[in-house]
Amino acid sequence: MIVAPSLLSANFAHLARDIDRLNEAGCQMLHLDIMDGHFVPNISFGSSIVKTLRPLTKMVFDVHLMISDPLKYLTDFVHAGADYITFHYEAVDNPFRIIKAIKAFGIKAGISIKPNTPVSVLEPFLPFLDLVLVMSVEPGFGGQTFMMGAVPKIKQLKALKDQHNYNYLIQVDGGINNQTVLLVKEAGCDIVVAGTYVFSHPNIKEALANLE
Repeated sequence: MIVAPSLLSANFAHLARDIDRLNEAGCQMLHLDIMDGHFVPNISFGSSIVKTLRPLTKMVFDVHLMISDPLKYLTDFVHAGADYITFHYEAVDNPFRIIKAIKAFGIKAGISIKPNTPVSVLEPFLPFLDLVLVMSVEPGFGGQTFMMGAVPKIKQLKALKDQHNYNYLIQVDGGINNQTVLLVKEAGCDIVVAGTYVFSHPNIKEALANLE
């Protein structure tokens, strides 16, 4: 299972230092939460930060667009160095259009659902996705408590993936620590996003090892 630390919990006065710490710890993937203050009640950062960090690491950049108009900003994040771009099902009228646009750039496409959104709404899109992100907290802020409703969703996505031989990775984001990681791993998760647990730990390498 891959651990993707969330940059949202890093020290923004020392981002380059924290990227170096992740590099030294052997981290494979970095989760980048983009918030617009409209789709979610918080503002984080934009493509300029992603672009600035790109030369500092070979980590896979996993860009999570928690924004109301993902199509408008796709080009910016592609040029900034995104490897995966995930948008929210709840933010758009036509998910197929966004998936097609992401893939046209040669980028891997992901879709995310909030805690109150059922997996069933995603079934038409699953054959075309590279990643499905299950939110285990309400999106917008780090440091929240894991919501147990995410576990059956992961199991459902794993069952659909196995049944139809789909290729998407199952990712979970929110409240991940060295206890909740066991629940999502057993349910079939491929990638866990962890922010507070990783960056608040005095030793990032140890924190990653605990989760892995």
